Amino acid sequence: MSLGITLTAFGGLHAYIAVRLFVDPQWPAPWSVLGPVLVALLFVSLPVGMFMSRREPTPVTRALQWIAFIWLGAFGIFLSAVVAADLISLVLQGAGVVHDALALARGKAVAVLAVTLPAVVYAFVTARGRARVERVTVPVAGLGAGLHGLKVVQISDIHIGPTLDGRWLRRVVEQVNALKPDIVAVTGDLVDGDVESLRDEVKPLAELRAALGVFYVTGNHEYYHGGPAWAAEVARLRLTVLQNEHRVVERDGARLTVAGVTDYNAGNIHPAHASRPDVALAGAPDGVPRLLLAHQPRTALSVAHAGVPVDLQLSGHTHGGQVFPFMFFVKLQQPVISGLATIAGVRVYTHRGTGYWGPPLRLGPAPEIAELTLVTVE
Repeated sequence: MSLGITLTAFGGLHAYIAVRLFVDPQWPAPWSVLGPVLVALLFVSLPVGMFMSRREPTPVTRALQWIAFIWLGAFGIFLSAVVAADLISLVLQGAGVVHDALALARGKAVAVLAVTLPAVVYAFVTARGRARVERVTVPVAGLGAGLHGLKVVQISDIHIGPTLDGRWLRRVVEQVNALKPDIVAVTGDLVDGDVESLRDEVKPLAELRAALGVFYVTGNHEYYHGGPAWAAEVARLRLTVLQNEHRVVERDGARLTVAGVTDYNAGNIHPAHASRPDVALAGAPDGVPRLLLAHQPRTALSVAHAGVPVDLQLSGHTHGGQVFPFMFFVKLQQPVISGLATIAGVRVYTHRGTGYWGPPLRLGPAPEIAELTLVTVE
């Protein structure tokens, strides 16, 4: 879809919101004028903010980016509320419950604003707050007694960039380290920017601590900003980068294969980085349970197609939908939205994301740090 078509569509939807909230209710001046003007300015903020993201950061450009990102998410919430209010009003009018069209229009506008404004504030506080620790116990067949109770802590979709920085990342690292993990898994979409711009912001990753290792795989967003360069930078921070490869960890005589693949779509940008579960697990020891790190849940389909056994896949990418109502559209691209599920015979844990992409808002799915405890099957 071209930029012109996208802006035209967004402009039309903004006009729809302005009409329903400020024109139809026939508010007295100055609200009847200020309301539509405000909606128009918020629409303009979207292309302006995106353009400013390519300029040298200054207090002005950062402020414009923040406004654009917040409105990008708030727009979806407002639009959903206005559509819902219109549908409800049609039902009420059709049933003959309401006869005063002006009173209905004003009541509808007040109801939309009363619901959406607090929702946007709540979504902002949730997105910027501390990640929720989700604790899940996963039975694994063949897991040796020495690894019973193995604690894997997963973070994903961190998206260090325009509105998330190194101070925020350090708080996440402190939360992870406080859980005393045996393994830390970082499952992609670490950044929204290139290495040169964000090198200092991702430094706290070097402070992650885990008894058996800290492992990282790329997400699709790394490949928008130089995937191979980011893999090298993360390796420089002394994380183990798994690019279609595996390692075997051991404790008290029990072993676990930890494998990782590049992002599902990486091969479209860097053919040499095509995601290959079969290559990642080639030569892995037989009879040893297998943990696979793969950014997108649908990698499980590739795993099943390749016929390579995997006991548990850790993924992210979906953000759990991030902002209502977008979680209902995730299923158009991914087989699962969040949580533990089985996809084509492969058990997959899909992480809701520790950070956020774009809008600093989370309405519904809270940010997550997953603590997965692997236990032997009785």
